[in-house]
Amino acid sequence: MNKNRIPIFFAVDDNYIPCLGVAIKSLIDNASKNNLYEIKVLYTNIKGKNQKIIKKMQQDNIKIDFVNVSKHINKVKQQLYTRDYFSAATYFRLFIPELYPEHNKVIYLDCDITILSDIADLYNIDLKENLIAAATDGVINDFEVFREYAEKVVGVSNYKHYFNAGVIVMNLEEMRKFKFMEKFLYSLETIKFRVAQDQDYLNRLCKGRVKIISDNWNRMPIRKDKVPRRKLKLIHYNMANKPWHFDDVLYQEYFWKYAKETPFYKDLLKTKDNYPEDKKKKDALVIENLTELAKKESSCIGDDRKNNKRWRR
Repeated sequence: MNKNRIPIFFAVDDNYIPCLGVAIKSLIDNASKNNLYEIKVLYTNIKGKNQKIIKKMQQDNIKIDFVNVSKHINKVKQQLYTRDYFSAATYFRLFIPELYPEHNKVIYLDCDITILSDIADLYNIDLKENLIAAATDGVINDFEVFREYAEKVVGVSNYKHYFNAGVIVMNLEEMRKFKFMEKFLYSLETIKFRVAQDQDYLNRLCKGRVKIISDNWNRMPIRKDKVPRRKLKLIHYNMANKPWHFDDVLYQEYFWKYAKETPFYKDLLKTKDNYPEDKKKKDALVIENLTELAKKESSCIGDDRKNNKRWRR
């Protein structure tokens, strides 16, 4: 029987290999035997032994390949701005349309996630002519300063249209027609986004052609209104909300459920138990520091929304 092919991309470095293992384990446990899940892990610096550990997770309907994208990233590496806990790997997703012309549609996932439903259901969302399908960003929605940033600096028409790029379905066929890569490289030379980096570029370039989906496909611990398990599809431990660093992260029980079933469980426990206090204090200030950065960026740009009641002072 021919199986439905579900192409899935991750982008990681060695530091996130244990989290990748948890994400893939959760994907496997919720996968349908009727589908073939083709996982590609984009990287520039992952040890061979770590690749072997991850590849041992393969099954008849789960294929895992590691793809070194160094030669593509090196061309623009000096222009890729990063901050805090981010690495250049966060930009890798932007190269997928050109690297994989054989695919018309793929899923991209950050590895700080736990999947609680069949990821094929996300892939099967009808994109029509939209470039991206994604959930709105919880941080943008819940903090007014980021709403203003999304509209003034990134340039989306309404902050409710600003999406989180950690869980996306990419319409590669339409992105190529749109000349996405060409426009991204041009933007990289002319604009420097400091708040959400590659996510801001994606939102600026794709605006007006984004299908907004339920945030149960990208549920973030920062949103304190807890959702019942039956509704949850995917947890995204974004920002500093990492169960492998802290004990009080919302939805952490799902992460540890799957972590226990991977070879990385003891390493993850050790990481949490030995996470330095100075880093914990720094993580606690992430939102505060990001707020100040967003305020600064927004204050440097004029505001033409004076007729919009929501922004009247």
